[in-house]
Amino acid sequence: MALFDTLKRDMDRFTLPGWRPLTRWLRRRLPTGLYTRSLLIVILPMLLLQTVVAAVFMERHWRMVTERLSEGTVRDIASIIEVIKSYPQDSNYDAITGIAGNALNLTIAVEENGQLPPPRPRPFFSLLDDVLADQINRQIQMPFWIDTVGDSRLVEIRIKFDSRVLRVFARRGSTYASNTHIFLVWMIGTALVLVGISILFLRGQIRPILTLAQAAESFGKGQSTEGFSPRGADEIRRAGLAFIQMRERIERQMEQRTTMLAGISHDLRTILTRFRLQLALAGDKPELTGMSQDVEDMQSMLEGYLAFAKSQAEEDFGELRLSELLGKLQSDFALQGKTMTYEIEGEDEIAVRPNAFARLVGNLVSNSERYANNLHVDARHSAKWLTLTLDDDGPGVPPEAREDVFKPFYRLDEARNLNASGTGLGLAIARDIARAHGGNVTLAESPQGGLRAVVRIPA
Repeated sequence: MALFDTLKRDMDRFTLPGWRPLTRWLRRRLPTGLYTRSLLIVILPMLLLQTVVAAVFMERHWRMVTERLSEGTVRDIASIIEVIKSYPQDSNYDAITGIAGNALNLTIAVEENGQLPPPRPRPFFSLLDDVLADQINRQIQMPFWIDTVGDSRLVEIRIKFDSRVLRVFARRGSTYASNTHIFLVWMIGTALVLVGISILFLRGQIRPILTLAQAAESFGKGQSTEGFSPRGADEIRRAGLAFIQMRERIERQMEQRTTMLAGISHDLRTILTRFRLQLALAGDKPELTGMSQDVEDMQSMLEGYLAFAKSQAEEDFGELRLSELLGKLQSDFALQGKTMTYEIEGEDEIAVRPNAFARLVGNLVSNSERYANNLHVDARHSAKWLTLTLDDDGPGVPPEAREDVFKPFYRLDEARNLNASGTGLGLAIARDIARAHGGNVTLAESPQGGLRAVVRIPA
């Protein structure tokens, strides 16, 4: 990330002020996916190259061939005019018409006392009009009128000389390079084939990266990634192997921590059992009451700490109904003579670790049950996120302590201070479970005047 930030600062430094809005606009419009960007890297240079080739080569080739063809056609027309002017013709010009049709492949007609039509509007693509007009002005140098518009395969040319008008119908292919589209078809067809091959190749290269990203995301959510195996190019395989090694180290550390805590739990429970037995044998003496309470507190703290340490233990994902979970917590809330309401928007079933998620919500509800009289839970299940908002009317938590309360064994001096039965681990366990699901738990001020707890995890 630091490298990308440095490159961005360097680009901003060397970018002219007038171009900055354009660069910002391009950043917002360009795709962000690796697959799409890779396709653009392949397609854009090819498209640019073919555009330049078509603009330069095709324009020159087209004009050159059209000039050569038009030059020959106009030369034939000039020869016909010279023959008509130099040699006597019959009244219908049958001889010269036959020569033009048989030898020059031109259809001609001579109109006595004819007039040229008004000029036609130039077409959008006027290469043939420009070339023909240039050749007629150069070789014949007489008033003329041409018609190249339409889908006809013929081109009409009218030349006025003396008091006569020569009408000439020539094949469009004799004056115009009409087969150049074959080059365009081949160029575009080849480009499409190359793009198709590039798409297949890129999909094969991008898929291992997407698989690695999904495995990392699943591992971050606490889901199993046993089916993941590195594939693709050497660099991608190295990244995949590094991910597997990291996952194994983390899982090994978690297993060692859980095993160690299980052993400590067994040893401490044995000692606490001895204390209880000795206190029971000593009888109900007033001076031993405090010691009995200390033993109970130690047992409660030990159980709470073990629960916190094991909150990330592996548990398969399953289906859980929000209505059943919140309904059960509502009944427990009512047993204390307090009011809890809830509202669910979206799908009722969610994919989570059922036991861990039930404990997460249960810890937050128990926290409100201890300090508030009314609690409202708003659950929103969208396509991407599951958001639970818990609002109560208790004393709340000061803003400066809203992060500290998530620390294990942290106790507030005021407001929501822990009673004798608390261990200071409820909120720590709740956040630990939420983060194991890829989400988080945050605290804020509730509209009811108490505490707002927001649970947000990927759906």
